[in-house]
Amino acid sequence: MEKERSLRSRILGCAVFSLITLLLFCSSLSAQEKYTISGYLKDAESGETLIGANVFDAREKSFGATTNLYGFFSITLEAGVYELEFSYIGYESVRARVDLQEDLVYNLEMNLKGFASSQEIVVKAERQDENVNSADMGTVELSVDKIKTLPALLGEVDVLKTIQLLPGVMSSGEGNSGFYVRGGGPDQNLILLDDATVFNTGHLLGFFSVFNADAIKNTTLIKGGMPAQYGGRLSSVLDISMKDGNMKKFQATGGIGLLSSRLTLEGPLKKEVSSFMISGRRTYAFELAQPGINRTDFAGTSYYFYDLNAKVNYRFSDKDRLYLSGYFGRDVLTYKFNNRDLDLNMPYGNITGTLRWNHLFSNKLFMNASAIYNDYQFKFGFGASDFEFTLESGVKDANLKVDFDYYPVSTHKIKFGANYTYHTFIPNAASGRSGDVEFAGIENRQYANEYAIYAQDEVDLADWLKVNLGVRWSRLQQIGPYEQYLYDDFSIPRDTIFFGRGESIQSYSSIEPRISARIKLDEVSSMKAGVSWNAQYLHLVSVGNTSLPADLWLPSNVKVEPQRGVQYSAGYFRNFQDNMYEASVELYYKDMKNQIRYAPGYVPELGVDPDESFIYGSGRSYGSEFFVRKNFGAANGWIGYTISKTDRQFDEINEGRRFPAKYDRTHDLSVVLSYELSEKWTFGGAFIYGTGTAFTLPIGRYLINGDVVNQYGDVNSYRIKDYHRMDLSATYKSNKQKKWDSSWTFSVYNIYNRKNTFFIFYDAEFMLEEGSLSTKAYSVALFPIIPSVTYNFKF
Repeated sequence: MEKERSLRSRILGCAVFSLITLLLFCSSLSAQEKYTISGYLKDAESGETLIGANVFDAREKSFGATTNLYGFFSITLEAGVYELEFSYIGYESVRARVDLQEDLVYNLEMNLKGFASSQEIVVKAERQDENVNSADMGTVELSVDKIKTLPALLGEVDVLKTIQLLPGVMSSGEGNSGFYVRGGGPDQNLILLDDATVFNTGHLLGFFSVFNADAIKNTTLIKGGMPAQYGGRLSSVLDISMKDGNMKKFQATGGIGLLSSRLTLEGPLKKEVSSFMISGRRTYAFELAQPGINRTDFAGTSYYFYDLNAKVNYRFSDKDRLYLSGYFGRDVLTYKFNNRDLDLNMPYGNITGTLRWNHLFSNKLFMNASAIYNDYQFKFGFGASDFEFTLESGVKDANLKVDFDYYPVSTHKIKFGANYTYHTFIPNAASGRSGDVEFAGIENRQYANEYAIYAQDEVDLADWLKVNLGVRWSRLQQIGPYEQYLYDDFSIPRDTIFFGRGESIQSYSSIEPRISARIKLDEVSSMKAGVSWNAQYLHLVSVGNTSLPADLWLPSNVKVEPQRGVQYSAGYFRNFQDNMYEASVELYYKDMKNQIRYAPGYVPELGVDPDESFIYGSGRSYGSEFFVRKNFGAANGWIGYTISKTDRQFDEINEGRRFPAKYDRTHDLSVVLSYELSEKWTFGGAFIYGTGTAFTLPIGRYLINGDVVNQYGDVNSYRIKDYHRMDLSATYKSNKQKKWDSSWTFSVYNIYNRKNTFFIFYDAEFMLEEGSLSTKAYSVALFPIIPSVTYNFKF
């Protein structure tokens, strides 16, 4: 631990020294004759800004820039004549001759392939060589248009299920949208929707994600070294941006499927100045089945979920722009068993809201200031005869943050900023009634302040060497009001310590250095390496083996310390055939401390804080990821393969010996293909193979005093059968009729009807006369072959 702190301090010192040197260096440039060209890159048809587009010197390729999350770029160069090339995957590249004798603003609208343009079009492959040139590792951007061509369960296009097809990412279960990254738990993924944290990402107990693909503009997954602007999680970042809304014309898109329908409306409020986007989705499968349900003992049983995304933006000038966006989603489950006078209600869902202000202080300094709110609520209600019971939990955040992008010279790209979040947690709020007697459990809400500041610099030290140096300081402070209960050996409160509103209870701080480097071997290949330290102050604690809505989010507090992790990674990256193909091999090792789970045999108790039942341990994960992707052409897709090992160690489990984690998967293979046969037909396919999930098997059962007692083997020492399946899809585009454009998507999930194990069921039979106990294990499969059809339209 002391060596780790010493190493972290040295890296922090290097980062601070680098930033100070940079400031001195930048000040020395003021006497040199340099000018800046800056601007925004947008889609010519809709006016949407383009994220991650490339700007570079078409002749020498000695410098370059990429647009930020708002489509802004800036390059400072010596006076002279340059031939700049602008490129973005799926768009026609554009060249512009620029005589740079003063600061210039150059805004450009780019056309999708196939559109006519008066600009000089470069008929060549896009310069999608960020795979080789950048210092980023484990970063993947996914096009929503490509995602829509892939097969989907019941026709529901799902961003999270597509993420699971990437190397290093695995599903939390058959058909589930939850995911694990490089051996981390589900709470170790930072999932953002327009900068707002999404705490529960699943509908229908996780089988579908809350993200409506029609409302999404850009999706970026970071599973390697996390840049310094992100924090609060150990494993990954999934950053999702909503569409801004068409700036030029009104447009509607939608679809009708077997499970749900969706509709998106967007258009200008004031052309080229302001636009809006509103997108809704709702299921109706249970409504269609109601006539049959109402003739059974389950009359009144229903389930539905819905999503609503909305966004509006206003451009005051080229220097100021305002965005307001929000998401509201709910699952509502009602279960009735009339013969038993039993009913159950389970509503849960997310609310997010984001207000952002972009301001351009100069052509080198870009700022985004945000005010963010998010609220996740879960409620469970149960009633039978004269008995009622209600359980509630949730988490609310109010967040203020400011981020700056600074481009002093073409060889430096600096980011810095600050973040403050006020957390409110409801771990468990229980109440009920039995006859005329009402009872209530302890609703011990927890409150916390979380702060962070960060700075990072991506610097080109030479043509062959690029380094990204960053550091993040974070702090969590648990505050009152709070009642700390002291329990006796029988879990009965014996004393209480009261903390007043705003009173500091416990604080934790962390310094999190981040460093990565790229060594360019030649024009088409490079090697990269990186290390990042992360701290996580929020924890998701689950009773089961998968993430469910009822799982609890809790902060680090007087009893629970933060999770801490360090990840080392290195890789080789190469592009082929003018960047048509990209390939990479990445190695990683991740070490995690203060991992949290419930103690063995945990049973929830009213009136007892959940953190009284936690145990703490460590984890590690290491492996190799192989990735080959074809970026463009009629046929495109990727092959991803991961070989890895993930384990955990808790003193209270498995006699203190390490054991495979529930998300340990030795082999994981995904093959994804999309093929555009003609203007009318596009086909998609996916094949998935993975080592079977680890589980703990009962190796013996005994009858003691009339009760069956299990004897278990080592923890997670057995595995279910290996998982594999194939999905296929076909999309047919109908003839366009005036302004109406439509298509049909036919998909088949699990086309060869593989019976993949969802869980193991044990059936015990006691034969009294013989005095013996017979136990059989049965594999239960959930999803057989499932065909679906969806009608999509646009006008």
